[in-house]
Amino acid sequence: MSVIPFPKAGQPSQIGFDRLELTRILDLYGRMVAAGHWRDYAIELGRDAAVFAAFRRAAERPEFRIEKRPGLRAKQGMWALVGEAGQVVKRGHDLGPVLAPVERRLMKLVEE
Repeated sequence: MSVIPFPKAGQPSQIGFDRLELTRILDLYGRMVAAGHWRDYAIELGRDAAVFAAFRRAAERPEFRIEKRPGLRAKQGMWALVGEAGQVVKRGHDLGPVLAPVERRLMKLVEE
C-alpha cells in the first residue's frame, strides 16, 4: 500500500491558467490562425509552470511559448514570452504587456 500525501495548503499541486488568462491567450491564437500564421498549439500544466505553446506547423518547435510561473511573481514577474530558440522575448507582471510583441507582429501580418 502506498500513502499519497495531501498537497500543502499554500502550494498548489498544479499550475494552470484562469479563465480570463486563457481567454486572452486563445483570442490572440485565433487571430494568428485567421492571419494564416499559426496552425497548432499545446498546453502544458506542471508543478512549477503553465505553458501555452503556439506552432507554425505541428512537427516543429513552438514559435512562441507563453509561460506562467507564479514562483517568479515577486522577482521578475510571473509571465514570460519565450521565442523559438529559447530566448526570453518579454517578461512582466501582467499578461497584456507580455503579449504585446506578438500583437505587433499580428498587426504587421494583417497589413501585408
